[in-house]
Amino acid sequence: MNDKHVSLRLILMNFLEFAVWGAYLTSMGSFLFNAGLGPKIWLFYATQGFVSIFMPAIMGIVADKWIPAQKVLALCHGIAGAAMLGAGWYAMSAGAAMEFGPFYALYTIGTAFFMPTIAISNAVAYNALEKAGKDTVKAYPPIRVFGTIGFICTMLFVNFMKGADGVQFQQTYAQFFVSGALSVVLFIYAFTLPACPCKPKNAGTQSFAEATGLAAFSLFKDKQFAIFFLFSMLLGASLQITNGYANAYITSFAGQPGYENAWGANNANALISLSQLSETICILLIPFFMKRFGIKKVMLIAMFAWVFRFGLFGAGNPGSGVWMFVLSCIVYGVAFDFFNISGSLFVNDNTDNEIRSSAQGLFMLMTNGLGASIGTWAAGKVVNHFVYNADVPDWSTAWYIFAAYSLVVGVLFAILFKDPAKKNQ
Repeated sequence: MNDKHVSLRLILMNFLEFAVWGAYLTSMGSFLFNAGLGPKIWLFYATQGFVSIFMPAIMGIVADKWIPAQKVLALCHGIAGAAMLGAGWYAMSAGAAMEFGPFYALYTIGTAFFMPTIAISNAVAYNALEKAGKDTVKAYPPIRVFGTIGFICTMLFVNFMKGADGVQFQQTYAQFFVSGALSVVLFIYAFTLPACPCKPKNAGTQSFAEATGLAAFSLFKDKQFAIFFLFSMLLGASLQITNGYANAYITSFAGQPGYENAWGANNANALISLSQLSETICILLIPFFMKRFGIKKVMLIAMFAWVFRFGLFGAGNPGSGVWMFVLSCIVYGVAFDFFNISGSLFVNDNTDNEIRSSAQGLFMLMTNGLGASIGTWAAGKVVNHFVYNADVPDWSTAWYIFAAYSLVVGVLFAILFKDPAKKNQ
């Protein structure tokens, strides 16, 4: 298979992968608020972190040792798609009588099997590109950008598409039908992707860690790698905060005098999609920044970008201050990509072939697992205190607290971390 066909196939994989997520990730908060579950928004987003503590690592081990990664990708999407379709069907059938328990259970199953696919799709792409003789640092970002385009497409689709009742999908259960259907499509497509052979060793010479895939945790023996993973967790705490609360926050302005007809207040998902548009540009900058500045400076840029991301949200509004929302969305591309994509490439380039899928799962565990779950739980406490349980909602203070946290993390990282030597040079 020629290089062009490999790239096109990986582009479609990435488009579908993140289109699945974009259908609900930024709009689910508004649906939950409308369903009377506003104080539990944090739990739904923290659940993505809870399951990422173990599911990406487990599925990474399975892909490394027993089942080819592209088939693990298919299996996960098949189960995730069925669960999300079930969640949408339950919410539709129950209507105003929808109960937290059944909906949350279906959502949790869907999320538990979706979250590992982010790391596994990375492993599938890196494997295919390396087989084609390409430099992953240069070749992967232009492919990964189509994942962000897929995310944007479904964000805009659920923003502007309306049901028979005239209500936007971003406000209703319809977003889960969109996500589930796309997962089923990727479930089928994944079986056609380039094979990722497992890497079993002679059973008689394997240690327990090698046999189970836990050898990836040996990376913590390297002091700087351990610091890298620790700060990946701390920075991962910021990942889901705006996904969970930005839509509900911006939409809340529609109920305030002077903002009733503001375009942004009534099209929150479309406004937030500027963040993902910024991602598409910033992803393309990663090869230059990684080669020129190294992982430490790139991660620092991301950390301080989070400070501006949150601070501008706190200061802005969808009226005269909409420019601050727009600038916050532009900054988000740097905040997300320079951390998430660069971190994944760094892990790939500094780990041995035998544990790469497991190492990607470990990176997911620290960021979208421990980091996101702890961060979303803490963010829920902050938002519930200043907004949902307050006599007078004070969103700005909550956003400034998140900005201050990111600043402290950035300063500590600058002091403690040094770039480890690259193993695959």
